[in-house]
Amino acid sequence: MRIVSVWLPRWPILRFLAAQAHNSSCEPVDPEQPIVLAVDASGGQRIVALNEAAESEGLEAGDLLADARAKAETLQVRSADRTADDAALRRLALWATRYTPIVSPWDEENGADGFFLDVTGSAHLFGGEEALLADLLQRLKRFGLPARLAIAGTAGAAWALSHFHSARTIILPSGQEADALASLPIAALRLTSATRTTLRRLGFERIGALIDKPRAPFATRFETELLQRLDQALGRAPEPLPLIAPLPVYQSRRHLIEPIVTQEAIVAVAHRLMHDLVDPLVRDGAGARFLRLMLYRLDGDVTAIDMGLAIPTQNAAHVSRLIGLKLERIAESFDADFAYGFGFETLDLSVTIAERIPQRQMEMSAVTDASEEERCAALLDSLVQRLGPGSVRRLRPVASHLPERAESLCAATGNAPAWIASDRAWPRPLFLFSRAETAEVTALVPEGPPLHFRWRGTMHEVAHAQGPERIACEWWRQDQPTRDYYFVEDKEGHRFWLYRQGLYGRETPSPHWFVHGLFA
Repeated sequence: MRIVSVWLPRWPILRFLAAQAHNSSCEPVDPEQPIVLAVDASGGQRIVALNEAAESEGLEAGDLLADARAKAETLQVRSADRTADDAALRRLALWATRYTPIVSPWDEENGADGFFLDVTGSAHLFGGEEALLADLLQRLKRFGLPARLAIAGTAGAAWALSHFHSARTIILPSGQEADALASLPIAALRLTSATRTTLRRLGFERIGALIDKPRAPFATRFETELLQRLDQALGRAPEPLPLIAPLPVYQSRRHLIEPIVTQEAIVAVAHRLMHDLVDPLVRDGAGARFLRLMLYRLDGDVTAIDMGLAIPTQNAAHVSRLIGLKLERIAESFDADFAYGFGFETLDLSVTIAERIPQRQMEMSAVTDASEEERCAALLDSLVQRLGPGSVRRLRPVASHLPERAESLCAATGNAPAWIASDRAWPRPLFLFSRAETAEVTALVPEGPPLHFRWRGTMHEVAHAQGPERIACEWWRQDQPTRDYYFVEDKEGHRFWLYRQGLYGRETPSPHWFVHGLFA
């Protein structure tokens, strides 16, 4: 395993200055003068981030803001926004997936000012680990982010070297973690402040003093944190990294010589990417069910386009057409990107979920018409990408006799609901009201079919009536009486679905009538 640790010193202040540069409506700051970011804390506001000019005034993170004002007369103070800092860090980590799909931002406990990259098996794509670090460092510098980078066989060792080694970039061969960590301070183990304080009181200043000591006293005096962090840094215990994006099952990527700036160009490249994935999909008898298109912009921003399909597919033309529809839906944001002159230099298409596709006999001409299921799925996919996933739903059956409870809405891109063929002799309306509407009905006898009825202020003369179809409430529900449904057609040709609620003389002395649906 080879892990890259990317540390961004002064990340909050760097993020703040970058946001100030892009937001002219904010109160301006002078980057050459001392700037600090502060948060409310016990005893008053405290500094959480500061620029180099503030450090030159003798200020440090953790100082009380009142004391800092006394030291620096021209101090510029702004409130820290940790939520925005974390969101910006996640966007930067998402951009880093251009090097490897395994990227993990640091949590707040570890500073929330960097991220890990697992480049095991991917460094050779960039010319080796040294070339990968050089490219990553250059791009971050171009974004205005001075970084410190380290590669090691464990995440703990990489984090320690990026923070406490004298070199800005370092590559540690696997198996040398113990020797490299021995001279580093105990803070390099990512321990809590309470654990670090206790270790210093016991006389432990360097990691090397902990490596060869008996473990039993440490296990007795400390919780699992100390030995776990030590074992993780030395490679004795695993350290799972939470991923910022799902791992691809199949993946295809293009690094472009010149950035592209049009939707047509994006669709064309995406078509080639999907075409590259067809062969491995066909080889494995699988199809793409969920895909993610990553667009890496020149300025370091990244756009992720997720697509869920109604059925798995191996059709590159279908996928590229869906991407085009998706881009049309978000065209405004893309037009803004192009207006600023930013283009996309790298495109990545990943199949995040693949499913088996049953083999079909092809015609001798190798040309077959799409099945009804495929045509329906293609229509669903097109509607979802053009209108958005929240705008397209499909019905699924629910175990209930009552019509309004017998179906529910579900996502159109999920697995197709399993409908059981019904042997009902009675029709069902195409349009069903969510709540039945009352009607005034006249019948020859209390339990007979309607002769005419008034609904929504209009009188309807019944020409034909079919029924009744008796539907009782489920036995475990006793909240509704029995219903007798009638299929009714008036003299103008309009067809309705009416029901009488309550059995005359047994459940109610005067049954009520309702209109529940309309037929085409």
